[in-house]
Amino acid sequence: MLPKQYRLNKDKDFKSIFQKGRNFFIKEFGIKVLRNNLEVSRFGFIVSNKVAKKANKRNLIKRRMREIIRKNLPNMKIGADVIIMARPEIKNLKFSVLKEKIEQALWQIRILN
Repeated sequence: MLPKQYRLNKDKDFKSIFQKGRNFFIKEFGIKVLRNNLEVSRFGFIVSNKVAKKANKRNLIKRRMREIIRKNLPNMKIGADVIIMARPEIKNLKFSVLKEKIEQALWQIRILN
């Protein structure tokens, strides 16, 4: 579980990131990033019905993404709000491949050291 201080849960935060944030997309997922003035980076995860119809499949994808972020928290730069949005191709990835792709994407947008 991601510690509470690292979670994005307010609707206004999600809306501001979608309006003002930078984009990074690959085939399996997209990332939106917006700088914040906080001492921590916060993360949100979106997995829609288009990705998987069943809630347990969507929750599995979210749990995997959260675990990858949780393991990399010590290496994250502070002061960013990040939303990771799953695309339908993500359900075909194994955990190890998903971990590599997320870490590489975060490194490319300079969130991960």
